[in-house]
Amino acid sequence: MNLDFDAIRPYTDDEIPAAMSRIAENENLPHIAQFIFPEKKISEVKEMLLSYKTIFDFQIGMMHEFNKQVIKRSIKQFTYKGFENLDPLKNYLFVSNHRDIVLDSSLLQSALHMEGFRTTEITFGSNLMNPQLVVDIGRSNKMFKVERGGNAREFYESSLCLSRYIHYTITQKNESVWIAQRNGRTKDGNDATDQGIIKMFCMNNKQNFSHSLAELNIVPIAISYQWEPCDLFKTRELYLSLGGTKYVKQKNEDLTSILTGISQQKGNVHLSLCKPIEKEEYSVFANETPNKFFHRIAQLIDQKIFDAYKLWDTNYIAYDIKFGVQKYTACYNHEEKEKFLIRCEDVLSKIDGDRDVLRDIFLGIYANPVGKKV
Repeated sequence: MNLDFDAIRPYTDDEIPAAMSRIAENENLPHIAQFIFPEKKISEVKEMLLSYKTIFDFQIGMMHEFNKQVIKRSIKQFTYKGFENLDPLKNYLFVSNHRDIVLDSSLLQSALHMEGFRTTEITFGSNLMNPQLVVDIGRSNKMFKVERGGNAREFYESSLCLSRYIHYTITQKNESVWIAQRNGRTKDGNDATDQGIIKMFCMNNKQNFSHSLAELNIVPIAISYQWEPCDLFKTRELYLSLGGTKYVKQKNEDLTSILTGISQQKGNVHLSLCKPIEKEEYSVFANETPNKFFHRIAQLIDQKIFDAYKLWDTNYIAYDIKFGVQKYTACYNHEEKEKFLIRCEDVLSKIDGDRDVLRDIFLGIYANPVGKKV
């Protein structure tokens, strides 16, 4: 292992037994065990944990079972497509739209496993890497840390380290990587790739941006939720951020969002993998200025994600209501519309503020993907 990456990398197999011991003795394990293994005694779960000797053991024994429970309890139907676009002998950088802190990447891991592919390493914000239980579960699950905050110099150095680690992982470590298209979840339904992410990818080789991107084998991913995870929290945050007001998170808000995203009913969820982007697609923009190049590539990824996005009845209903039209009435029925309106009113009743403005924000979360897709 390159020691330069020790501060951010996942655990190695040699570090798993010690991590499992810490998890087994953590006071919060009973709550986790009750969710993942409702039929097992806590002593049985501890025994299972202590038997894990590798990352693969932990992922299959614990994390895959976690995903199965999430799907069973909160997802009506989980579907996916696009695995025929992948070569099992290659490693990829999966660049995904970001709607839920945990599930966007976690559901991909289960789909990869079910289709016979290796799981990926996963980016995870440093702001989420605490307490020790979260660190142990995350790093045992092939998660690596992305530094948040810091001054300009610290940001540059952490970005360079991240770029080098991603390239190293894909080209030398023989692992794929998942990363969100932007820092933080999409709150308003307008998925957009941050061109700063593209710039970071290219920091490993500033002489040839196209080559730097091509060796990553980028695969855009679109994840589509029928019922948006944490739509209540997202509506509130967008409302409080109106007029450029800086939104300040409440204590433990990230943890609340994680738990809500896991437990909230999401209806149908679809994951779509695009074809890997070819070097020729980057080369078209090779003569652009660096900033223009990064912008063009971000737009390229955006378009592929928009094209792959699956629209649900909730998206069409919200669009028609928001814009006062009946453009998509063939895509939903009266019962579905009534269910959506009940959800809308329930969310708005829990937020203080101008009801009309809040309603418009809530509708936008669901309606905006329609404009992007069509």
